[in-house]
Amino acid sequence: MTNRYDIVIIGAGPAGLAAAHAAAHADPLLSIAVVDDNPATGGQIWRGGAQHQQDERARLLWRELHGAQNVTFIHQARVLYAPEPAALLVQTPSKSMTLHYQRLILATGARELLLPFPGWTLPGVTGAGGLQALVKGGYPLDGKRVVVAGSGPLLLAVAATLVDKGAQVQAIVEQADNASLGRFGLALLATPSKIMQAWQLRSRLQGIPYLRDSHVAAAVSNTSGSAVRAAVVRTAGRDIEIPCDYLACGYGLVPNPELALALGCATSADSGSIDADAWQQTSRDGIYVAGEGTGVGGVDKALVEGRIAGLSAAGKRDQAASHFAERARWRAFAARLARAFAVKPAILALAGDDTIVCRCEDVTHGELRSHGTWRSAKLHTRCGMGPCQGRVCGGATGALYGWRPDTVRVPLSPARIDSIIFETPHPCSARSTL
Repeated sequence: MTNRYDIVIIGAGPAGLAAAHAAAHADPLLSIAVVDDNPATGGQIWRGGAQHQQDERARLLWRELHGAQNVTFIHQARVLYAPEPAALLVQTPSKSMTLHYQRLILATGARELLLPFPGWTLPGVTGAGGLQALVKGGYPLDGKRVVVAGSGPLLLAVAATLVDKGAQVQAIVEQADNASLGRFGLALLATPSKIMQAWQLRSRLQGIPYLRDSHVAAAVSNTSGSAVRAAVVRTAGRDIEIPCDYLACGYGLVPNPELALALGCATSADSGSIDADAWQQTSRDGIYVAGEGTGVGGVDKALVEGRIAGLSAAGKRDQAASHFAERARWRAFAARLARAFAVKPAILALAGDDTIVCRCEDVTHGELRSHGTWRSAKLHTRCGMGPCQGRVCGGATGALYGWRPDTVRVPLSPARIDSIIFETPHPCSARSTL
């Protein structure tokens, strides 16, 4: 099945929805497709459907896009690879299709940064955002004891979600120190809406210990080794054990660059974010990017970058330029966020030689640290060669060793043989990781 659109948008989170809305209203004659691998719109921020969110902006985008005659949503669809220029092969649970486009907007979001520490592979140890996503999807946590740890405002949002779902949050463990948090708090005066959000979250978490300048040093298993029973938290110069049934630990977010890399778009060697010009266009003509892919900054940055990308892709640069000042404001907020919650060296020093870094292939820190590049590590240890294709260990190896993958393997997602067997050129002719 082949479909042709003026604009194809990959990702139905805030950035993708804002891009679709801006483009559709800028030129009602444009045909627009929004592709997402979830069954509903919203991405991770508005998970479960934009129409069901408390955020009025989400509901408004859904209402107006749902009624737009020139916008098509393709749900539960994953991009496999580009079979030819200006085309993407997409697979749904029931079929595959080739989407041809004039312009492409990448709104592929971010994933959680998980850093290894002793015991982090125990059952019950998850990412902070990962546990939040599970709970939003119906995973039962009623009455379970949870320690939420890591860094960044996401910890407060996660804890609030868990409390709402009946979990007993034992502590929120934040690695940023008081000075960093104080400076960040003062800087929120430049974005008053964030002050209100922070106040609302803290008010919902009254009575829960908030341990600053602290971090999880290890997870302790039960006697059978089948689950976590406690988190060892390093705080105020000593280690304490906090009993828990779940330990949700995440150190912020990192961009999802795989599709951009597969399409030849340039990325930052330092952060892995996708490079973009003032119009949100990548290094490839006709390919735009918006949201966390350009650098993690939250929903407000994603929305304004989505609007700029959508208007630019629709050929309305004069309208796009009217949003530059707002984008600058939210990018400044993102920069303050990155400075305040930067991961400390002590966190990166937690992994011992026997600590697993690549969970798919059971590759340890001791095996990896002797290598100088991602490519060398993959060739000699199979790090990043497992089912996740480096999506978990890639962030960890970037933080621990400074590695950045320069190529990706296709197909980008697991594919049925009938999805690719009749496509030409064959996906194996595309660049691989080796």
